[in-house]
Amino acid sequence: MTTDPTSETLAELGATSPEAVREKFAVLQARFDADIARRGSDADEQPALAAEWTGRKAGALTRIAEHWLRPAPAELKRVVGQEFQKLKAHVESVLEQKRAELDARAEAASAALDRIDLSLPGVERRVGTRHLVRQTFDELIGIFLSIGFSVVEGPEIETPYYNFEALGIPEHHPARDNMDTFYIDGSRGNHLLRTHTSPMQIRTMEKQPPPVRIVVPGKVYRRDNPDATHGYMFHQIEGLAVDTDITFCDFKGTVEYFVREFLGPKARTRLRPSYFPFTEPSAEVDASCHVCGGSGCRICKFSGWIELFGAGMVNPAVYGFVNYDAEKLSGFAFGMGVDRLAMMKHGITELPLLFGNDVRFLRQFP
Repeated sequence: MTTDPTSETLAELGATSPEAVREKFAVLQARFDADIARRGSDADEQPALAAEWTGRKAGALTRIAEHWLRPAPAELKRVVGQEFQKLKAHVESVLEQKRAELDARAEAASAALDRIDLSLPGVERRVGTRHLVRQTFDELIGIFLSIGFSVVEGPEIETPYYNFEALGIPEHHPARDNMDTFYIDGSRGNHLLRTHTSPMQIRTMEKQPPPVRIVVPGKVYRRDNPDATHGYMFHQIEGLAVDTDITFCDFKGTVEYFVREFLGPKARTRLRPSYFPFTEPSAEVDASCHVCGGSGCRICKFSGWIELFGAGMVNPAVYGFVNYDAEKLSGFAFGMGVDRLAMMKHGITELPLLFGNDVRFLRQFP
């Protein structure tokens, strides 16, 4: 307030009658209303304005009580008290109203900042998923679990006995050369990184009497130069079934069931004669191309067939290493490359893509 009438008494202001007193209070209320209109909507000004009018030590209402009400003559004290209460109630009511308006405005502004705008594009939250190789492992294992196989796992560091000798791979076989196999303790040493998961066939049959029906998933290692379709580490799943009455027809039926489950009900199979030291007879398993349906395309090199894996009936010589009776028992075994099956099914042309950790590639297989 530019001039402060509340610092003088009513007598000094010339208010000697009830009408003059009411006039002075009306002037103060008008000033307050002007202040509110000018500064009351400003959140920064509002606290100072409230202090100027209602402050306990220097507020206008405090000064009115000290300079007008207390020294007022007896004949004016009643009207001064009435007008003072009216002004006080008006000031406090208007200030409270303005304070509530400012609080509501601040709350609305805060709510606007926190409000979710449904018209904005959503924020995609990436969630980790299983790797494509792990997905393929799980799919293959699930197929064989459904027909009575169980899962076993074994060490990645093996001895030549379990990796080669007990599987009928002789000392002079090229696969045992250090150009093909990672030996850990020197050339042709006592330990190596397994070249297939087949050693678990021997380890399982040593511990378990027939019947045996197992699949063995895991990593294997070979000295291959990395390229689009080869690597020095890859994944394999081995299978073995041994019992008293297993025939080649059982082997063929199992293979056909697996191919249909993995590639679809229209997939067909064929067996081509082959050779593996631990199976006799041995066969390469082919499936009709899942892309062209067997009519011929670039994927199957226009043959209509795709090679899947090697398999065959267990060589009776293998049973001699585990004290199984070759006269009473028979069985079949197979070994398939998991990475290759994943590439074939999903149309992947380069093996390094599976292990490059490029999220743009991995996100294609949720």
